[in-house]
Amino acid sequence: MNRRLAAQCGAALAALGVALGAFAAHGLKGRLDGQLLEIFHTGVQYHLLHALGLLLVAALWDLGREGWMRAAALTLCAGILFFSGSLYALAVTGLGFLGMVTPLGGLAFIAGWVLLAAGLGHDRR
Repeated sequence: MNRRLAAQCGAALAALGVALGAFAAHGLKGRLDGQLLEIFHTGVQYHLLHALGLLLVAALWDLGREGWMRAAALTLCAGILFFSGSLYALAVTGLGFLGMVTPLGGLAFIAGWVLLAAGLGHDRR
């Protein structure tokens, strides 16, 4: 992953997050009970926040070490996949065991932000 790809992924994931939020509000309302709809909504919130985080990584790319920035971008992408993806799947299917994946995504989110901070703490050299 490079700076341009991180920015493209961040923008695409933000668009997807908005689309999924609209789908939940209009397509899932009345089909899912309140608790499952709230779970889906939580997935959308974290999805959008971390898509913006990915755009932030791209914007700050030149201030940090490339390897660290790449790792931060990839880890935030993995967090969206595992955290939000597992919540989406859990909400739509009702299969509670899918929630076991969610903490892995949460750890990826934390790691992504830590990697960004570490990357910015090093000179580009």
